[in-house]
Amino acid sequence: MAAVRKKAAIDDASKLSGVEKAAVVLLALGEDHAGLWEALDDEEIKEISQAMSSLGTVSSSVVESLLVEFVSGMSSTGAIMGSFEQTQRLLTAFLPPEKVEHLMEEIRGPAGRTMWDKLGNVNEAVLANYLKNEYPQTVAVVLSKIKAEHASRVLSALPEDFALECVTRMLRMEPVQRDILDKIEQTLRTEFMSNLARTSKRDSHEMMADIFNNFDRQTESRCIAALEERNRESAERIRALMFVFEDLSKLDPGGVQTLLRAVEKDQLGLALKGASDTLREMFFSNMSERAAKIMREDMESMGPVRLKDVDQAQMAMVQVAKDLAAKGEIMLAGSGGDDELIY
Repeated sequence: MAAVRKKAAIDDASKLSGVEKAAVVLLALGEDHAGLWEALDDEEIKEISQAMSSLGTVSSSVVESLLVEFVSGMSSTGAIMGSFEQTQRLLTAFLPPEKVEHLMEEIRGPAGRTMWDKLGNVNEAVLANYLKNEYPQTVAVVLSKIKAEHASRVLSALPEDFALECVTRMLRMEPVQRDILDKIEQTLRTEFMSNLARTSKRDSHEMMADIFNNFDRQTESRCIAALEERNRESAERIRALMFVFEDLSKLDPGGVQTLLRAVEKDQLGLALKGASDTLREMFFSNMSERAAKIMREDMESMGPVRLKDVDQAQMAMVQVAKDLAAKGEIMLAGSGGDDELIY
């Protein structure tokens, strides 16, 4: 039986097709950024998946060059495969402008197959802020069409007298005629969903800052340096939006102590091995004298450690800090400086 020939590693990005490049980038970004797939249609997903399954080994230099190309394209024009802007340009080539605008608003708006599904994914405060200016009967119809748990939160966010009036209308409500329901749906689509879609677009630099935050230190440095050569302004914006390990120095004492309680001690020691003297001392000063002494001894006993392991420990600490901030237990200040606290 003939031996199976091993496929040679891909070491030249120029030999890859557009679909193969997209497959490499999406593989490199991994599951943490699976949301990028949501911007693709079924045919694009099928093509990229097929290319992905037959790529074989791709050299690190090719991966890095494609990531830089991806970042540069995203930061400067937003015109990469699967972006809203690229999709809109493609649709405009063969559809009337008003139909394209309607389609893009549907895509950008909250997820859901029907209008009522979409409303169920709108934050209750945002939905209540819109509904408080509508007739109580209209609000009663809308609340009767969404899930009870979501309707209860929306009612709680409405002014009390207005909410009570809506409840009264819901109690007396009879089956709604189809044409009235259609009219309400159309109004919601044109007046509420379209405005919500236009205001909820995420800045591409924020997306890239999140991606850069998940790079290891060497890849991050290389990509930022390469991007600076092509587009210094975008590189500076991304850097300002990133939250990195050294930004933990902006935590207040209470925040530092909360973080220390949440982080595993072996991870803390490893992360501090690669920290600046100032940041290291800040953490030690928020420990008891005995705990700081033990931590210093543990760090010394580690001896030389791999940069990759330090990076992973620092990224894990940053993620714990972000999780605590999301719960409101600590306050983070970004590296841009606008959120620094004054006491």
